Amino acid sequence: MENFLSHLHPERLNFLWDASSRLAISLCAALLILCLGWWISKRIGHWLNRLMGGQTRVDATLTPILCDIAVWGIRILAIVGALSRVGIETASIIAVLGAAGLAIGLALQGTLQNIAAGIMLLALRPFRVGDYIDGGGGEVAGTVEEVSLFMTRLTKPDGICEYVPNSALWSHSVRNYTRNPTRRLDLETEVSLQDDIPRALEALKTLAANEPMVLADPPPLAMVMRFDDSVAVLNLRVWARTEHFWDMRWTLAQQVRATLAEARCAVPMRIRELHIVQDAAPKTEGEPARQGRKTAQTLAG
Repeated sequence: MENFLSHLHPERLNFLWDASSRLAISLCAALLILCLGWWISKRIGHWLNRLMGGQTRVDATLTPILCDIAVWGIRILAIVGALSRVGIETASIIAVLGAAGLAIGLALQGTLQNIAAGIMLLALRPFRVGDYIDGGGGEVAGTVEEVSLFMTRLTKPDGICEYVPNSALWSHSVRNYTRNPTRRLDLETEVSLQDDIPRALEALKTLAANEPMVLADPPPLAMVMRFDDSVAVLNLRVWARTEHFWDMRWTLAQQVRATLAEARCAVPMRIRELHIVQDAAPKTEGEPARQGRKTAQTLAG
């Protein structure tokens, strides 16, 4: 090694030293740009999250995606700046990344579908954070907690967290239970055919009118829906605010039987008549034919 260095001209040593110094300085500057970009992106992300979380005018659905766009935008700029500081031509890198992005996009079509579906969900807004939805072909239901580019986070009624790909929500119909301010309740009950049905309907209307969570407009309705197995099926149709719907449902379901009992309408027992007819043909020519026998049997249930 000493013999090799002794044969080198001092100018060549100076050139190697200068090149190594410039390369080290460039690498340190690039590393500093990356660290500074990552630190700034985190600070900006936290700041935007606190700012949008405190602003009532900014929808909570847009907060995560806007923060992610800002953070990764700053990080991409930091990466490009670091590469240019090292001396790499960014134009050629962008061309290579474009070609690689096309190949990766063809290989990850499902992921790109989720991104496209997430953008459409954020643009058209079929649901927002806090809405209770039913989608994915009837296989997904829960309260929306977060909508990101790739998936949507839901909380099911039993408290379980579920992550749903955006394409599953976008490719099927979505039923939003909390978007409209009011919601209708159809509560069915049964009375016997021997009871006074008009009096039972008036009792149900009085019950709905005395319930404060029931809206006066549209007015409550009580009607006969159908007749099944010696019983009349009555329907109490009322409207309520969406946030009061389930409380109103439990309250009316608890009081409806007591109200009908006060109207002298007992709990009906379904009665069904079953007629069995047996008619057996003779087995041989000499055997006399049996006469048909008709049996009537009453089943109660």
